[in-house]
Amino acid sequence: MSVTDSAAEKRDRVIIFDTTMRDGEQSPGASMSLEEKLELAKILEEMKVDVIEAGFPIASNGDFEAVRQISEIVTESVVCGLARAGQADIERCGEAIKKAKRGRIHTFISTSPVHMKWKLQMEPEQVLEMVTRSVSHARNWTDDVEWSAEDATRTERDFLLRCVEAAIKAGATTINLPDTVGYSYPSEYADLFRDVIANVPGADGVIFSTHCHNDLGLAVANSIAGVQGGARQIECAVNGIGERAGNAALEEIVMALKVRGDKLPFETGVDTQHITRASRYVSAITGFPVQFNKAIVGKNAFAHESGIHQDGMLKNAETYEIMKPEDVGQIESNLVMGKHSGRHAFREKLKELGYELGQNALNEAFQRFKDLADKKKHVFDDDIVALVDDALASGADRIQVKHLRVIAGTEGPQEAFLTVTIDGEEKSANATGDGPVDAVFNAIGAAVPHEAILRLFQVHAVTEGTDAQAQVSVRLEEDGRIATGQAADTDTLTASAKAYVNALNNLQARKEKSAPGKVASGF
Repeated sequence: MSVTDSAAEKRDRVIIFDTTMRDGEQSPGASMSLEEKLELAKILEEMKVDVIEAGFPIASNGDFEAVRQISEIVTESVVCGLARAGQADIERCGEAIKKAKRGRIHTFISTSPVHMKWKLQMEPEQVLEMVTRSVSHARNWTDDVEWSAEDATRTERDFLLRCVEAAIKAGATTINLPDTVGYSYPSEYADLFRDVIANVPGADGVIFSTHCHNDLGLAVANSIAGVQGGARQIECAVNGIGERAGNAALEEIVMALKVRGDKLPFETGVDTQHITRASRYVSAITGFPVQFNKAIVGKNAFAHESGIHQDGMLKNAETYEIMKPEDVGQIESNLVMGKHSGRHAFREKLKELGYELGQNALNEAFQRFKDLADKKKHVFDDDIVALVDDALASGADRIQVKHLRVIAGTEGPQEAFLTVTIDGEEKSANATGDGPVDAVFNAIGAAVPHEAILRLFQVHAVTEGTDAQAQVSVRLEEDGRIATGQAADTDTLTASAKAYVNALNNLQARKEKSAPGKVASGF
C-alpha cells in the first residue's frame, strides 16, 4: 500500500515529506557527500519520515548516485527524486528510483505569469501541454507521481485549476502547490487549497501538498494553514534549511501538530525522539550551526535562566515547558564521563545521545574522547556531541590539519606554522597576519593555494568554563560558490584552522558537483 492510499483512508494523517537532501542542499554552502546523504537517509527512515526526497537526479552524477543508492537501502520510507517536465529529466529520475521498494517521481513546471514569461518563455497553453505530457511519461516509471506547480501562490487561479486538473487526469497521485518565494500568508494559503480542492474534478482522489519557503518567516504557519485548508502532505527540511531563507522546519511542524492536537486534529507518523539527532547531524554535515534560540532543537529551547521561570520549573515543569525535552531527543547536559571512563560506557553514552557508530568509527571517537578528557577537567554530553559531529563533518576530507603552532600576543607580528595532509601527503607553510586567526588562515592559503574569500567566521563555546571546546563556523565563497565548514576543539585557533580547511574541502566538493551539465531545480 502506498503512502497516498493509506492517507486517503485516514484523512487526518499528514504525510511528512523531507526535502533536506534536495531543497535543503540548495542552501548556499550546504553541500553533502554521498556517504553523508546515505547516513542521513538511515536517520530519516528511523525517524519514520514518510517520503525522503533524495535529490535531483539529472542535476549531476552525484545527485543521481545519491537517489539510486538511497533507493537500494531504504525500505520503509518512499524514496523520491525530482525532475523538471522534460523527458530526459523524468527518465533520469526513473532510472534512479528503479530499485526503490517504494519510489516516487516528483515533476514540476512553473505556472505563474512571471515565471512563464521570463523563466520558461512559454505560453500558458504550452505549459498546460507539458503538464499532461510530463505526468503521463512519469507514470511509465512508477504509479506514485507527484506534480508541482512552481510559484503556485502567484499563479492566476483559473489557470492553476486547469493545470491541476490536467495533472490529475494524467495520473498524478500527489498535487503540490508550493509557496516558492515565501510570499503567501496563512489564511490566503489555506483558501488556495480549499478553492482548488473544491473546484477541480478528481481532487478528492489525490493528496494535496504544501511546500513553503520562509522569506517572510511564515513557512511553518503557512504549511499548517495549508493542512487546515485540505492538504495532507507537508514538504519540509530538518533545521529549516533550503533556498534563501530556507524551508518550513520539519521539527517545528511535527511538534506543532503533536503539541496542539486540541486545535490541529492531525497526526504524523514521525518518531519525535530522533529529531534532535537528525538536527545535529544535518548541522554537522552542512556546517550550518543551529541558533541557540531555535524552536525545538536549539540549545536554549529547554533552558531557563530567569529566577521566576526556574522557581516555576522546580515546582512543576509544565509551568514553562509545553513539551518534554526527551520527547524530541534533547537530554540534560550532565557530567557523567571522564578520562577513566571505559569503552563500553562511552558506547552506551553515544547510544543515549543518538549515535550508532560502526566499530572503526567508535574506536576513533573513543580515542578523541580520551584526548579531550586529558585536556578538559570535566566532559559534558555537549562536548561528546561536538566531538562526534566534528568527526562526522571532516572524516572524509581530502585536506586535514595535522599540526599547528601559533605565536601571538601584544607584540606582533602574529605568526602561524602549519602542516596539513592533502590526500595523505604532508605540506607545511608559515605566515604572519593581523592577529593569530588571520595568521592561521594565511598559512592555510600558503599551504593550499585558493581564491576563496572568507565571508563568515563565528565562534561559540560548547559548554561553560575556560576549558570549554570552541565550536567554529567558517563560510567561504569562490566564483559564486559558497561552502561552510565547522570544527570543535579546546584550542580556538586549532578549531578555526580545522573549520577553514573543512570549508575548503566542501568548496571543492561543491565545484565537482557544479561541473558542466549541472542544473538548478525550481522551488
